[in-house]
Amino acid sequence: MLYPIVDYPAGVTVNRRYVSPRREEQARQTRRAILDAAATLFVAPGYAATPLTAVAAEAGVAVQTVYAVFGSKRQLLSDLVDVTLAGDDEQVPLPERAFVAEIRAATGLRAKLDRFARHLTEIHARQADVMLALAGAATADTDAAAIWRKNLDERHRGMLMFAADLVATGEVRLDTEQAADVLWLAQDVRNYDWLVRRRGWPAERFQQWFTDGVAAQLTAAR
Repeated sequence: MLYPIVDYPAGVTVNRRYVSPRREEQARQTRRAILDAAATLFVAPGYAATPLTAVAAEAGVAVQTVYAVFGSKRQLLSDLVDVTLAGDDEQVPLPERAFVAEIRAATGLRAKLDRFARHLTEIHARQADVMLALAGAATADTDAAAIWRKNLDERHRGMLMFAADLVATGEVRLDTEQAADVLWLAQDVRNYDWLVRRRGWPAERFQQWFTDGVAAQLTAAR
């Protein structure tokens, strides 16, 4: 039977949960407003200097709402990092993102690196302020330090996946672990900050620098 029929005793009331699309949209807008406020204030004046009351005021909500949505300041920071990384608040795992399929479909080492470099530049453009603020906060705040370490570890796991795809092309002279380390270092947001934001490189030049540099490291004779 595909849909079992359940007979309830007489007098039993079955409560069915109704989810209002309007309320869901309001909840999404509230969450977005809080994340936007945190993105502003955690950068300046900074994570440690920003109480949740300030985030609530910036977002135009009660501080109780911030706690109801995120639970804690640490979770708000963690979610902010995740959302700025993904570019949205959708619950789509990394391996299922469209750019991953495009990288896997690309033929050859340089084509895969080129596609990743474009994606990386897009991430850094929207996330650099938050990540640099997180790196700074991590030097003095234990919660920020834990989130920073978690992000570094997750990025390395992502680079292991990418490295395995690159090694499978047959063009890489390093093993997967070594290739992942090269990728992990090259994709660090501080490279983008130094070259694009401080030295004024256009995005296209940064992408070319990434592809050329990583390709040279991965294919160099050992």
